[in-house]
Amino acid sequence: MTETTSTVNEAATGDDAPAGSPQPRARASVVGAVLAAIGASLCCIGPLVLLTLGIGGAWISYLAALEPYRPIFVGITLVFLFLAFRKLYLLPRRCAPDAACAIPRTLRNQRIIFWIVTVLLIALLTFPYYGTMFFE
Repeated sequence: MTETTSTVNEAATGDDAPAGSPQPRARASVVGAVLAAIGASLCCIGPLVLLTLGIGGAWISYLAALEPYRPIFVGITLVFLFLAFRKLYLLPRRCAPDAACAIPRTLRNQRIIFWIVTVLLIALLTFPYYGTMFFE
């Protein structure tokens, strides 16, 4: 009976990760932001990367067809960045005293990685505005 109750409580809270494991929701927010930023910049950076690698052809112009979806991807990126920021800075940490998430160094490393990823994402999202300087 106790085992069933704890399983139901874990399923209701979504807190089924072991005490020492990294928080999957914080990692998922950052990964989601990175994927959305790549989608948002695919129409602009994609052809540049392919041409740099020596891959060319008329089909590359089809990547420009993704331009109308860019605002959607930018919005998704910003939402995921906000969720990751909220998890790292605004929400109280819930973990056991002997868990890896209770170590201050772990939180510091997560925050450093968050800010590095944020700077890279901002560079990707703003590429259409400063990228023209490289090709004129």
